[in-house]
Amino acid sequence: MATVLFNAFSFLQKKLKAQNRPYANASIDVAEGTTVTDLVNDVGLEVEEIEAVFVNGSVTSFDAILHHGDRVALVPPGTPGPYRVLLGMIAQQKNSR
Repeated sequence: MATVLFNAFSFLQKKLKAQNRPYANASIDVAEGTTVTDLVNDVGLEVEEIEAVFVNGSVTSFDAILHHGDRVALVPPGTPGPYRVLLGMIAQQKNSR
């Protein structure tokens, strides 16, 4: 068994709160080998509701395996453009010369 620190943002918080589920700085126990997708489903969300997943401060994929002590954050669609680049959700395009 592993424990991760879980945070959801924006409307994901509202959805989880309505279901009486933890959404901010919540310690969640997960089985060894649990992926981000497994966690998303376990907390009552759909992968389609999430634009970016951060594990330990870095954007990661939904198939990443979680480990004891990981910090997981889920970000829904709608993050303003400049922040998407700043957070690493999308790569900054470079001008070709």
